[in-house]
Amino acid sequence: METQYSADDVAAAMSVQFSSYIYTSMATFWTYGYVCSLHEEWAFLLLSRWTKVKCLYVFTRYLPFLLFIGHLYMNFTPDENPDKCLMLDNVCSSFSLLSIICSESFFVLRTYALWNNNRIVLAALLTAFLAVGIASVGLFFGLSGTVPFKTSPVPGITGCYRPSSGIAFYVPFALLSALELGLLSLTLVRALQTWRTTNTHLFTVLLKHNIFYYACGLFCSVVNILTSLLLQHAYNAMFQDFQFIILAILATHMHLHLWHMDRHIHGSDAPTFIPLSEISYGVVKGSSAGSTECGAVTGSGL
Repeated sequence: METQYSADDVAAAMSVQFSSYIYTSMATFWTYGYVCSLHEEWAFLLLSRWTKVKCLYVFTRYLPFLLFIGHLYMNFTPDENPDKCLMLDNVCSSFSLLSIICSESFFVLRTYALWNNNRIVLAALLTAFLAVGIASVGLFFGLSGTVPFKTSPVPGITGCYRPSSGIAFYVPFALLSALELGLLSLTLVRALQTWRTTNTHLFTVLLKHNIFYYACGLFCSVVNILTSLLLQHAYNAMFQDFQFIILAILATHMHLHLWHMDRHIHGSDAPTFIPLSEISYGVVKGSSAGSTECGAVTGSGL
């Protein structure tokens, strides 16, 4: 006798399956991108100096690998224990939060550099960054346990999901949108202030990178807010990690491109220092090894 499933059961099973396809596609895309840029990446890792920004790059680049392992295990391993699902989801969410913090840190540093190391701008950036981070972590881990996990009753469909979302799932993206909108505004204001006096290739690249990154972040955040509010089952969270992965890829590839461009300008394989004040005006010069002002944008002096 065939078991009859309700329309809601079928819809939930389809959402879980679709979510698994999304994570598999992201893992494939990330792996393909890594293989294609392997030569440039290893040139950067081997030839550049180990600095704080280089460590930030390594964390941002390889955290998605851990995130994929956790989610693929969660999606393809049969498990009917909601507590285990919650534990795995908390681990994956921790990787996601660390990933977005690292990605955003790159562009907080870049915005600070564009503003010529202005300490008032730095204080405002750090205050906003910490406020958004603390509020998002508190909301997510404080309220995520109130929405229990479920598994699909349809045989052959593995993975678990939350049937609905709450304030903890869309408010962090609204806060992230506000942060990126503020960073975008600072970038545009700085571009208008200095465009006529500073129109070098480096300055132009920095502006384009910042604006494109913030635009992608804002778009993805709006999509995640809408899906959290409007969709049910696994659909409501299927693009959350997609945003974190895309932003991590953008941040690391843009940093890699900037480092190779600086290396090409200097015409040397030797690492060089680039002071933040010179980067903000688009002037690229090597600084002495004993310089205390460090190049946070390319990671060559921090």
